[in-house]
Amino acid sequence: MNKTQLDNRWLNIIANSNEIQRRQIVGLKALELGWGGISKVCRMTGMSHHTVDKGIKEVKKSKPVQANRIRKKGGGRKKIVQKNPKIKNDIQKILRDNTAGDPMKFLLWTNKSLSNIAKELKKLSHELSRYTVRRELKKEGYTLQSNKKSKEYCKYPERDSQFKYINSQIESFSNRNQPVISVDTKKKELVGEFKNSGRQWIKKGQGEEVNVYDFGSLSNGKAVPYGIYEIIKNNGFVNVGISSDTAEFAVNSINRWWKNIGVKNYPKARELFICADCGGSNGNRNKLWKYCLYKFAKKNQLKITVCHYPPGTSKWNKIEHKMFSFISMNWKGKPLISFEVVVNLIQGTKTEKGLQIKAKLDKRKYKKGKKILEDDFKKINIRKHSTNSNWNYTILN
Repeated sequence: MNKTQLDNRWLNIIANSNEIQRRQIVGLKALELGWGGISKVCRMTGMSHHTVDKGIKEVKKSKPVQANRIRKKGGGRKKIVQKNPKIKNDIQKILRDNTAGDPMKFLLWTNKSLSNIAKELKKLSHELSRYTVRRELKKEGYTLQSNKKSKEYCKYPERDSQFKYINSQIESFSNRNQPVISVDTKKKELVGEFKNSGRQWIKKGQGEEVNVYDFGSLSNGKAVPYGIYEIIKNNGFVNVGISSDTAEFAVNSINRWWKNIGVKNYPKARELFICADCGGSNGNRNKLWKYCLYKFAKKNQLKITVCHYPPGTSKWNKIEHKMFSFISMNWKGKPLISFEVVVNLIQGTKTEKGLQIKAKLDKRKYKKGKKILEDDFKKINIRKHSTNSNWNYTILN
């Protein structure tokens, strides 16, 4: 290896060294070269005479390097907040919407972004970049946070007792080997080439292209999935409607489940227990829902007990997190281009705990606003329960 190659290797080592190492390496090289070594090293590296001279002194003294430090303690430029402690107090004032005894409000109606905080500090004669503001906020324990949904407004004091009552009813029916189902309507879905949230693994460049706009006029219709979930057996059934989510549609969905699955699973059943939300097509005040259930009970010789979850607690309905959530995960990122695709994706939903779902397309047209005459409603043989009578009732056949 010739001298030029050696010099290049030496310069490469310097380039990959830290400040102290570079200074001491060039100092050692200057000592090795002898007379005129400092000038030669300066020409080769571009370093100043002062730096090389300092490196020589450090090599001769052989001082131990402080752990985790390159410069001496106290070296370097002082932080702006250390120079002016008032900055910290001003930042805290800005981040408070108002301070005790001070009617002035900083950034009350403005987004508290780093740039906006830096602008407010500038008005107070503090020249700080948004990066410096970020560093100081982190030191003070501030983090980027979003709103948290944690406050529950409980309008109904009997809510807890209703949950306990539902649990006791489920236990009673399951002990007698009578069917227990949870029912609800899943979110309606536009059928066609529309974006479906979520992602799936696809070969690069082969992702499906969908419509930019989710206009109903571009769709092939709207899928209305009404689900029935068997709580004890962990089975599901979804009746996919093509028109409206009405009480008649809801009860017909239960009827289809009973004919296709319920009768086979419970051949000796004489009762049926239904958990449902308080609103929508199966709401506790919906007269058509109760009338259609009465007709269903009479036709199939079943005594039907219904318990509704209190208003605002639909997320506790078993079907939501035991079945609907898995359907959403199974079809994420897949455009629901046809009703056949909707049905197949629902039926393809399975879990490690053995959930299996059957699905059928319901082509019937259900009219909205259908009313029940008072005389017909009086025919219903309905018995309200003593516990939370507005939410719990039994329809006799």
